[in-house]
Amino acid sequence: MSVCDVVIMGASGRMGSTLTRLVQADPAYRLVGALERTGCTENLANLRCEVGDDLATVLCKCPGAVVIDFTAPENSVKSAGIAAASGNPVVIGTTGLTPQQTAALAGAAAKTPTFFAPNMSVGLNVLLAVLPDLVRKLGPAYNLEVMEIHHNKKADSPSGTAIKLGQCLASARGADYDAVKRHCRDGIIGPRPAEEIGVQALRGGDVVGDHTVYFFGPGERIEVTHRVHTRDTLAQGALRAAGWLRKQKPGRLYAMADMLA
Repeated sequence: MSVCDVVIMGASGRMGSTLTRLVQADPAYRLVGALERTGCTENLANLRCEVGDDLATVLCKCPGAVVIDFTAPENSVKSAGIAAASGNPVVIGTTGLTPQQTAALAGAAAKTPTFFAPNMSVGLNVLLAVLPDLVRKLGPAYNLEVMEIHHNKKADSPSGTAIKLGQCLASARGADYDAVKRHCRDGIIGPRPAEEIGVQALRGGDVVGDHTVYFFGPGERIEVTHRVHTRDTLAQGALRAAGWLRKQKPGRLYAMADMLA
């Protein structure tokens, strides 16, 4: 198998530094580029690769390399556009994207292989594949709720993964998520509508990511929980996606379900 060349955005950040470490430790991958914000590239001085604060400039020296971006919504959309212009595949793991920003990624996917997943954990995405069957078999008598916990530095709420879980549950019931979601509860709100799907968020400490789906039924409760103990789990999923993506063709926005299939 040929080595997969990788360019990492935000290479000195929480996810970027994790990706950098794993790429350097795995002979199946090669770090050919690392980027940071203007004024922060000195943190990358010890890396043996192209370093800079301008993706277009770095990609000129890294043809075919897969760009991996876990930075911020606006930055990630910009990265995808630049990668599309240069023909480099791009993996986006950033959460909190608006529908318009996701549509922009789909636009980039028309020009270059593009992969987007709000959670790169293989286990979480397998859970997304099996949840619909559980929803259908339990039936409408069960109330559906999602609870997520993340570290105190996380910017978006609810998490992209929690929203994805909610969308999965709604779809299994043939419902529109935006029509049935309840992202918070406060005050005198009345009885819980049967069709409602609640998604609640907790923040604190250094929790990487916990998600629990609740099925509240008559006389019983089912809880399905997925916990990420280390960012390595998410980074490994992103690297697996990078290796898979470079063999794909542009024309659609790929997701974890495509890779796992």
